[in-house]
Amino acid sequence: MAAANYEHAIDLKQVAKVYRGRVHALQGIEMHVRRGEVFGLLGPNGAGKSTLVKIMMTVVRPTRAEGTLLGNPVGHKATLSRVGYLPENHRFPRYLTGRQTLEFFGALAKVDRRTAKRRAAELLETVGMSDWGDQKVSTYSKGMMQRVGLAQALMNDPDLVLLDEPTDGVDPVGRREIRDVMGRLREQGKTVFINSHALTELESICDRVAILIGGQVARQGAIDELTIAKQRYEIEISWNDPVSGREFALASVPANWKTATTTAPNPAPPRLAAIPLQNLAQVSAVSNTGLSSPPIVSPQFEAAGRLIPRAIDRGTLPNGQWAELDGPILRLGTTDPADVQPIIDALRGAGLLIRRVQPMRVSLEDLFMEAVSDSAAGERVIPGAHRGAPSTNGGRP
Repeated sequence: MAAANYEHAIDLKQVAKVYRGRVHALQGIEMHVRRGEVFGLLGPNGAGKSTLVKIMMTVVRPTRAEGTLLGNPVGHKATLSRVGYLPENHRFPRYLTGRQTLEFFGALAKVDRRTAKRRAAELLETVGMSDWGDQKVSTYSKGMMQRVGLAQALMNDPDLVLLDEPTDGVDPVGRREIRDVMGRLREQGKTVFINSHALTELESICDRVAILIGGQVARQGAIDELTIAKQRYEIEISWNDPVSGREFALASVPANWKTATTTAPNPAPPRLAAIPLQNLAQVSAVSNTGLSSPPIVSPQFEAAGRLIPRAIDRGTLPNGQWAELDGPILRLGTTDPADVQPIIDALRGAGLLIRRVQPMRVSLEDLFMEAVSDSAAGERVIPGAHRGAPSTNGGRP
């Protein structure tokens, strides 16, 4: 086959689906998946993820759809022979064995019999089902069904693989093996499109992701690109005296510091809330005589301290980067390790001990929770498709 000259394996524009009752499942989706990457689609229940996959597979007829799949218009039947598909909640004939199931799906994909037998054996080995390949599907657990489902999606040696919840019901070992399979597919130049709720798995394997909210794409891109504004370095400082240690840290780091008072937003759990407030009076005043003073903070104070205001120092470094000292944690608004070195030198020069230096970014879970929350109202988006006129605010009510 001649080398394909298209840039995107999936290039969707203005994809919409309206069901009866004016239920807008998809509202003008625009999504671009590059060739040879692992792409993750995530969103709350009812966001339209499975509907979008089914439209690409021509299982669901769209109300409107523009764009291409493997360089051909969406809906081009011949293109589907180059696509592997694992639907959510798939079912196989229970009287067939795993091997027979793969050979059956190979025949449906017009794979010749000799090749189908060879690929069935190879794929059973790939997904860790060789020992069970000649057992009937009726004896399989849900996780084993998922493994065979992944194998059948690869029977036609596809260029694009669409996986709808591929690790649902799979144990941790199986999930790791499935991620390894996805990595090998990427190394072979194939494109993998995953629809999943397993955020940690998507974060570990995906090159780029899209977050679908209310039938619209709320975020799309590489995780590093989506979190760049919140990436930072954290330096954890160890000190004997919290008061003197904080003063030494502020004096060491050149910044325009301003102290803010912050109260923990979440109430303490019942076991902490039960601590009598008068116990706080038993906590001795912290000495301010120097770094050699022993810590004089009781467990009760540390536990109940989350209920009382605390000081957080925020400032701007001479190079314009933000800085924040929250207890023993110094956060720096930079991703360049070179920017952190003089700060470390200054802290150590002041006699402070560095416990940890670590680049940080928000997780995919944090990014997801931010996307599904209404920043104005401070509430989560109501799950499900939008009913009525098309939404203009990302599916939010």
